[in-house]
Amino acid sequence: MPSPGENLRINSARLWDSLMQMAQVGPGIAGGNNRQTVTDADAEGRALFKSWCDAAGLTMGLDRMGNMFMCRAGTDPEALPVYIGSHLDTQPTGGKYDGVLGVLGGLEVIRTLNDRGIRTKHPVVVTNWTNEEGARFAPAMLASGVFAGIHSLDYAYARKDPECKSFGAELARIGWVGDEEVGARKMQAYFELHIEQGPILEAEKKTIGVVTHCQGLWWLEFTLTGKEAHTGSTPMGMRVNAGLAMARIIEMVQEVAMAAQPDAVGGVGQVNFSPNSRNVLPGTVIFTVDIRSPDQAKLDGMRAEIERRAAAICDDLKVGCAVEAVGHFDPVTFTPELVGRVRAAAEKLGYAHRDIISGAGHDACWTAKVAPTTMVMCPCVDGLSHNEAEEISPEWAAAGADVLLHAVLETAVVVD
Repeated sequence: MPSPGENLRINSARLWDSLMQMAQVGPGIAGGNNRQTVTDADAEGRALFKSWCDAAGLTMGLDRMGNMFMCRAGTDPEALPVYIGSHLDTQPTGGKYDGVLGVLGGLEVIRTLNDRGIRTKHPVVVTNWTNEEGARFAPAMLASGVFAGIHSLDYAYARKDPECKSFGAELARIGWVGDEEVGARKMQAYFELHIEQGPILEAEKKTIGVVTHCQGLWWLEFTLTGKEAHTGSTPMGMRVNAGLAMARIIEMVQEVAMAAQPDAVGGVGQVNFSPNSRNVLPGTVIFTVDIRSPDQAKLDGMRAEIERRAAAICDDLKVGCAVEAVGHFDPVTFTPELVGRVRAAAEKLGYAHRDIISGAGHDACWTAKVAPTTMVMCPCVDGLSHNEAEEISPEWAAAGADVLLHAVLETAVVVD
């Protein structure tokens, strides 16, 4: 089988220009993006991506979750496609690269194959997964989860945003519901390029992260029920203070995560008080605990300890406590053969690299349930992500796409 030489690289300037053009869709307020899933901005971003894919000669498949599959045909009609993917949706205060680099890096792979006249035995498909972020509709990685059989279509369609709009109705409203059955596609392999979203690669001056595993997570949504009362006239000893219970649980989550070191994290990123008035003790507090670890036993042990201690805290304060797991996936081990191809591509191209465990969840976590899967990472400045100040360099973006190109070609099989 022919092996592309070290001189085969993507067009760095074209990739960067595409990233900057997409960043103009759904701009944020501080240099990043607010292109949340199934909003008008999401629809605009999808249309721009499709226009570029049309120009590259790709044909689109669209499933009932709005997942976009942009296909470049292979020479063997019986060969399963090699998929490259990530997501175009962002956090409310998201960066320009989280997810987007993986989609547009995949498109750049296709453009490079077209430029060089390279044919592959296997088709190559670039995928935009719907609602990876889970910011508007929990859980995260919703559409890839339906694809992998983790969630039902009905469950996904019924998800509600903070304004009680349903995912299914909003997807239909923006006009991106397809006819294709979700999960009907079969994959030869799946590759996902992503920024690290952490500080390790930059700190160690590594250009490529060879992703071997993805840590598992639990999102535990706590609903604490206290008693609304005037903050000025209610004696301290007569309060049923859901806010105080929340504060003690947050501190406890920190203690549990620190006790589980190394390779464990925990924290709270979302809190909602009701009635959320300056001089009223909250009657209801809803918040989400996020715990993660690549060790299954440690992850599940953290969950059990947090729930046990939270119940004791609330009992002591006479506060009602309900817990719902609103997001979960087990730790993932990516396919060693594909991981090896990523590592070999980085070495062939001369990029400094290291093995790395992904601290964040990705669509690759769900595709790994149904197909050989791996990921490629590039650094991001200060490890900052889910923030409008998220930044990478054109050189990092190009390096990640170069490694992606070579690993995909090794898998899709170049034809003379």
